[in-house]
Amino acid sequence: MIPLDKNLQEVKDSLTEFGEVTKRVLQYIPNVLSSFHEKNNYIIYSSEIAGTRKYIRPINKSLFINNLRDFNTHFQMLQSIFLKLKNKVTINNFEMEIIDKTVYTIQQSIGVGLDLLVNPNSARKHVGNRFEELIRTIFSEIGISNKKIVLQIPYNTEDGTKTYKCENDLILSPYDDIKSSSTSLDVNEVVVSVKTTSKDRMGKIFIDKILLERFIEHPQKVIGIFFNDVQRKEADNISYTLVSGLFMVYSKFLTQLDGIYYIDPPPNVNKKPYANHMKKFSYLLAVDIRKLLAP
Repeated sequence: MIPLDKNLQEVKDSLTEFGEVTKRVLQYIPNVLSSFHEKNNYIIYSSEIAGTRKYIRPINKSLFINNLRDFNTHFQMLQSIFLKLKNKVTINNFEMEIIDKTVYTIQQSIGVGLDLLVNPNSARKHVGNRFEELIRTIFSEIGISNKKIVLQIPYNTEDGTKTYKCENDLILSPYDDIKSSSTSLDVNEVVVSVKTTSKDRMGKIFIDKILLERFIEHPQKVIGIFFNDVQRKEADNISYTLVSGLFMVYSKFLTQLDGIYYIDPPPNVNKKPYANHMKKFSYLLAVDIRKLLAP
């Protein structure tokens, strides 16, 4: 078995791989965490090893499954729920809660493990990469065709035609094979921006939607999937990074996105008017995805 730090940095392309690395982290962290602070339902743990103190990302105690036995149970249920969704069987609120808790625990375990074991700059990159891989894996599990596509947008310069590469994290399709390509987007497919946080990134989704639609010359469905919008503030506090007012301004004066979904939603998501635009990730899988992919 490869060391845990190496495993966390490896590409993951199956739900089983994500489950296994999560179990390893859940077994590891009780042995190295030394103290914690609690703030607004989030726990900020720290670890002191060989005289060096490390703080890990805030953990939502309502979503994180810290018991290995409980995680095994949730993970098995998650697999069954995904099979239901693949067969287009309606799931209930309890099953949606299982999705949110299990997916949160998988991604947050990866983040915690990287916080503890890997250089911070490298850890940030790998946390984002694993999240993109996890979301792609989930859509594959529920039977939705998906692919990462880079749209090539040409523009003229004095030195001739050059190309701007507009990278789309994911394209979701109602078809067996993705119809979008590097030069066009299918009107019935959905462009997805997958980010661990909206901090410094929310505006880009709106701009990309405007840019895409002007280039392809037809309306295009665009959604965002975020892990959370909370970060540690000093040693014992947290702050929320969603600039909700700016989101509403963009929505009114720039363009309308087709949905924003969170694994761990910030508090404003439950309030009007934000609740009209932002929902839990489980709601996307259980309800909205079929509507978004309908012709």
